[in-house]
Amino acid sequence: MAHYLVTGAAGFIGAAVVEQLLAGGHHVTGIDNLNDAYDVRLKEWRLRQLLPYPRFVFQRLDICDWKKLSEFWQASPPFDAVLNLAARAGVRQSVENPWLYTETNVTGTLNLLELSKIHGVRKFILASTSSLYGSHNPMPYAEDADTSRPLSPYAASKKAAEALCYTYHYLHGLDATVLRYFTVYGPAGRPDMSPFRFVQWISEGRPLVVYGDGRQSRDFTYVADIARGTIASLALRGYSTINLGSDRPAPILDLIRMIEQQLKQKARLEFHPPHASDVPATWADITRARRCLGWEPTVGLEEGIASLVDWYRKNRDWAREIETFAGAPAATAERRALHPEPSPAAQ
Repeated sequence: MAHYLVTGAAGFIGAAVVEQLLAGGHHVTGIDNLNDAYDVRLKEWRLRQLLPYPRFVFQRLDICDWKKLSEFWQASPPFDAVLNLAARAGVRQSVENPWLYTETNVTGTLNLLELSKIHGVRKFILASTSSLYGSHNPMPYAEDADTSRPLSPYAASKKAAEALCYTYHYLHGLDATVLRYFTVYGPAGRPDMSPFRFVQWISEGRPLVVYGDGRQSRDFTYVADIARGTIASLALRGYSTINLGSDRPAPILDLIRMIEQQLKQKARLEFHPPHASDVPATWADITRARRCLGWEPTVGLEEGIASLVDWYRKNRDWAREIETFAGAPAATAERRALHPEPSPAAQ
């Protein structure tokens, strides 16, 4: 069995990938800095599901810390592949703190690529994003669409990380696969994403804030399907970019209706203007994933929402307290701490 390094192992997608690798009999070393980009209780819950596996080793570590990361790597058994699922994610939060997104998503990826080169790791997987496609490309988005006009620092940082992966493939022969994920959801998901927010808000009788008119659509993709596609890409050689999405975009209002039906509660809708970094729709062309990975999403949106609602009900005693907009105020404070505004005398 292989030994894999998974970064962001306590993250939403990372934990699902680790669990499937372990279930397949592999050894996994997971690292995560357990930052407070959103409520750490979610990350701790995911970790608790993984720690009973005897083939899982966890280390709290930041991929941006070159010195500690290098020391950790030197002391670890050899890795057969690196799956870089650690990232600062979220479009709107990245507008508040672009420096942090660049540090994690670009410098962190560079650190992992360089250490892969030094230690002879032959396979590297990068978690990227559908946000790269912006708003100017025809849909469904194919991998060869123009990604030169990102609408957020988050998307721009992932574009840079993708470019670094190609550079290390070209210069050092690293087999690198870039996976562009489309709106991943499911149990214990990110609280800044609409499925988690909407389930919580409707369950607790809170107003449900919709940015835009609700007719904008997203290619919602269930987390277990995403994890399965990620693991399938370990077999690819050379350099490739692959979309992982459902290929079935759904309007936001349809998502809300599904959640209402599952909860048997009505939402109290509040419509707000759309954010400048939001796009009206996302839709994945998954032809390449079908051809190269033999991959097809298997969990429909109604089934996936039912699983999310079931998870929320079982964990409601603490999940109801999760701040669904966590990140923006903290990110602003962190940005000011790292990059203070110039004093009036200096202006």
